[in-house]
Amino acid sequence: MRRFYAVRGGAGDVAEPDVNAKPQDNLYLAVNSNWLSKAEIPADRTSTGVNSELDIKIENRVMKDFADIAAGKEKMPEIKDFDKAIALYKIAKNFEKRDAEEAHPIQNDLQKLLSLTDFADLGKKANDLYMGPYILPFVYGVDADMKNTDVNVLYFGGPSTFLPDTTTYKTEDAKKLLDILQDQSINLLMMAGIGKTEARVYVDNALAFDAKVAKVVKSTEEWADDAAIYNPVSYDKFIAKFKSFDMTKFLDELLPEKQKRVIVMEPRFLDHAEELINAENFDEIKGWMLVKYINSVAKYLSQKFREAAFPFNQAITGAPEMPSQIKQAYRIANSAFDEVVGIFYGKKYFGEKAKHDVEDMIHNMLKVYEERINHNTWLSDETKKKAIVKLNALVLKIGYPEKIEKIFDLLQVDPEKSLYENEAAMDKVRTKYELDKLTKRVDRSVWLMPGNLNNACYDPQRNDLTFPAGILQKPFYDINQSRGANYGGIGATIGHEVSHAFDNNGAKFDENGNMNNWWTKQDFAEFNKRVGQMIDIFDGLQYGPAKLNGKQVVSENIADLAGLACAVQAGKNDGADLKDLFENYARSWMEKQRPEAIKTEVQTDVHAPQPTRVNIPVQCQNEFYDAFGVKKTDGMWLDPEDRITIW
Repeated sequence: MRRFYAVRGGAGDVAEPDVNAKPQDNLYLAVNSNWLSKAEIPADRTSTGVNSELDIKIENRVMKDFADIAAGKEKMPEIKDFDKAIALYKIAKNFEKRDAEEAHPIQNDLQKLLSLTDFADLGKKANDLYMGPYILPFVYGVDADMKNTDVNVLYFGGPSTFLPDTTTYKTEDAKKLLDILQDQSINLLMMAGIGKTEARVYVDNALAFDAKVAKVVKSTEEWADDAAIYNPVSYDKFIAKFKSFDMTKFLDELLPEKQKRVIVMEPRFLDHAEELINAENFDEIKGWMLVKYINSVAKYLSQKFREAAFPFNQAITGAPEMPSQIKQAYRIANSAFDEVVGIFYGKKYFGEKAKHDVEDMIHNMLKVYEERINHNTWLSDETKKKAIVKLNALVLKIGYPEKIEKIFDLLQVDPEKSLYENEAAMDKVRTKYELDKLTKRVDRSVWLMPGNLNNACYDPQRNDLTFPAGILQKPFYDINQSRGANYGGIGATIGHEVSHAFDNNGAKFDENGNMNNWWTKQDFAEFNKRVGQMIDIFDGLQYGPAKLNGKQVVSENIADLAGLACAVQAGKNDGADLKDLFENYARSWMEKQRPEAIKTEVQTDVHAPQPTRVNIPVQCQNEFYDAFGVKKTDGMWLDPEDRITIW
């Protein structure tokens, strides 16, 4: 039976400020309401808060650097491939040229789609289209084999839907959003030179195909189960699923070597692939590919195209304005050369002294985690030993990588060509680079995040932790702020990422990153019982206009809970002020969002919205009750038997 909690997240809606709130009733509101009552969301953003303010700070720093380097006011840094990022930035910010070009840069590639005559013709040209700037109605990727993470294998899945998630199609907003996309797509195709009647037919066909796709591809909740991605199918059985489309010919031309099997990420999509990808649906597929194409490339064209492609994004996010031209130019260059830019940022803005201090904090947190595993009351000794083996095998990646991944050497920027032509050429290089990994061993030195990103992550298949320089600053971390504040900020973040090694997904992978059940049956049953408690306590939680899906966000919530518990323990060991710790933890999730952005996030993100990630993990820490004198009559009170402990 599902357990409903009387008080989940304290008294008060964390989407609405309450300047009179007390920490004992609602910690999040007590710490953040003064800011919430005055904060204004920038017109070109969907939210504001600690993380977005930090994002803006990082972006403004590097945008200024880009402008100064491009103008010759600052010397080009001696970082390999950084000159390519500056060259692309110069092309992207030249709107005089972009506006003069209008739709001309895309005409040759657009014609390749328009000239498709029938399904047989699509089959003949599918390989060329896949290597180009187009999207086919299926997806391939290359990544480590989840059961042998030293080797790369081929993964297969379905395409993305037009709306943010399959669940969006069941909401009252669906028709309104699709109508906006319909009008936008017709307009973009007309701007590209297609007649209105013809454009409308293409878009109507696209929407019809998208509706079919939405019924069989995975929802965000389904994607949240990492282990469910791994469904090996022999090559012959996989190929046999396609009767109409010649997948043998396609893969023979595409892959550097024939595969013995394919890892199917979406079995349901594969089972329905034949009824979707066939001659009868050709017109719908062609229309769908055209709509995907024109909406994805508009951002590389003129200002008029940028503006014409904005309404659908605006409807989903609620942002009143699109980013300025100079911001877009920087973001395009940063996106294409993210690792290179991240190394530049890390070297310029992240010091060795801070790096060593953060390393010390991480090692302190790992010691605490080991202690908590050893003192765990519900795990067997056998599982404890294996958990500690995994913990000790964790690889740390702090600040920025020492070497640049080879892909950035292969990417080229031609100042004589248009922004679109450069992007299309780089896409082709990236696709080939990805497929060529099938002939190579997994490179475990690759970073999943660039150094200028305000984020952190755990990779279950490499069993590594990444803490980019971007997140290693106030309020998460500052070498001069109190130890309690640092543990409540970066300490909880470190604990969060370590905890992903042991959440409902990470618990299925061993110390080498291989999917391997290292638990006893009894231990895993108890673990899943506690996971169920975490699902229930968040499921249906109201935040602004939306209710959370507890199952969709459970792995991140487990990591929040365990990460905070470890930060509290480490803070106690270090003599930190726990009030500082809890208050900075609440401050680190401070955020104000547009209602449209909240709806989209709740539908598409495996993370709960930031404000909802404060009070429930805090309510489960006994030390919080001692630090603030919380009583049974207070809003933050949870009965001891309702406080969840996993790690």
